[in-house]
Amino acid sequence: MFNKNSYLAGILIALVFPAVSLVAAYFLRDYTLLLNKPALPYLVAIALNIILMRLSGAKDQDKTVKGMMIVTFVFMLVMFYFKLHHIR
Repeated sequence: MFNKNSYLAGILIALVFPAVSLVAAYFLRDYTLLLNKPALPYLVAIALNIILMRLSGAKDQDKTVKGMMIVTFVFMLVMFYFKLHHIR
């Protein structure tokens, strides 16, 4: 799946780190000593997606990179919106 050059492969690959960060933030929400910065798991997920985009771009997988970019930017916009409007 990592060698396939398609939008769907990029979208599926890029959804892994945001999903892990959401699960980690959910389970660690009460541990303020571990998570002093509440946006840290999301920033790590975005950084890892950018690293994956860079590695896929080096292999000339343009469609995969575009799929990853779409998911990463949508995730960033959603996290930015929820951090501005504290919905509980």
